[in-house]
Amino acid sequence: MPRGRYSLHDPHDHTPLGDEHFHCAPGPSGWRYVSQTTATSGDHLGSVDLTLDDLGRPIRLELHASSWQVRGAALDGVTWVRTDPTGAYATEGNVRAHTFSGTSPAFLVATSRLLRLTPASPATRVRLVTFTDPVLAPRTVDQSWALVDSEAHATDSGPLIVEEYQVNALDTGEQHTVHIAGDVVLAAPGIQLEDLETPPSRTPSPDA
Repeated sequence: MPRGRYSLHDPHDHTPLGDEHFHCAPGPSGWRYVSQTTATSGDHLGSVDLTLDDLGRPIRLELHASSWQVRGAALDGVTWVRTDPTGAYATEGNVRAHTFSGTSPAFLVATSRLLRLTPASPATRVRLVTFTDPVLAPRTVDQSWALVDSEAHATDSGPLIVEEYQVNALDTGEQHTVHIAGDVVLAAPGIQLEDLETPPSRTPSPDA
């Protein structure tokens, strides 16, 4: 079960935003990721609890931030309920999208598991509902993902496959690179893996 810490920072000016302490593991349904986010001061900021099925679809999502809460799942696209700090004004949303997104590294792993790209695959378009900090406001975005490199690195526990993805934001044309090993993000804009206590779990084969 991978367990560790990511540092989070502004992807544009690199201002430190805090840390995300996580653990994740394959399970009977597919894959689960749980984390707690803290500010640079150490104060608690929020949490993520995401479960995917064996095809990479989000079957359960629970986010907390600034007293806001989101619960969601893949249903007629993706469906969610967002609750305000008082709990008085819950709003429900539904979009014909493929999966969820947000600031957590969990969502990059989730998207890569959903797409199951190979280096020979063409760039694939994906529609995401992303929840923006600090109030978890939903926004629909379109991206294209391409797996541009997959390289094996020798480790004490066997080969570690590191995958390099090129991700394009289709509304702005902005491009960035994401490096993922199994179910751990090694580096991405605004995300840096700082500590990892156990090796990443293996990524399911695209043919599985």
